[in-house]
Amino acid sequence: DKSSRFIRFCDAFNIPIVNFVDVPGFLPGTNQEWGGIIRHGAKMLYAYSEATVPKITVITRKAYGGSYLAMCSQDLGADQVYAWPTSEIAVMGPAGAANIIFKKDEDKDAKTAKYVEEFATPYKAAERGFVDVVIEPKQTRPAIINALAMLASKRENRAPKKHGNIPL
Repeated sequence: DKSSRFIRFCDAFNIPIVNFVDVPGFLPGTNQEWGGIIRHGAKMLYAYSEATVPKITVITRKAYGGSYLAMCSQDLGADQVYAWPTSEIAVMGPAGAANIIFKKDEDKDAKTAKYVEEFATPYKAAERGFVDVVIEPKQTRPAIINALAMLASKRENRAPKKHGNIPL
């Protein structure tokens, strides 16, 4: 709820949103489900998708599955997505994916390393269009400055409406 309110605040006052992503994934238990994690997460997704301000995302370490999508990925309308070369971007964590893909193999550690090398690199994500540029950490500040300068005149034309219908 705090995140979605902050995103909506930035959008209301035309403040660009810069996200630094390090999310190993969602692993909600029954307590979180009863507490409404789906409902609260939906508010954040709605806030990102509705925001019209410049949205820049920098993946610093891990970005797995739905949690990566929820942190303003390309699919939620990020204008620029950067990733550090050491980041891991995948549908799920390498250990879990290797356990599913290589169920019968004995050497799961080697298979996990192979999965990371072949699928979870930012270069594979860039090939598929999920990342715009892979940058060195020391290039982060200049890249964000350039992106903000490029997006300074960003305007989105949307269908006229009174207001959206935010999830409860």
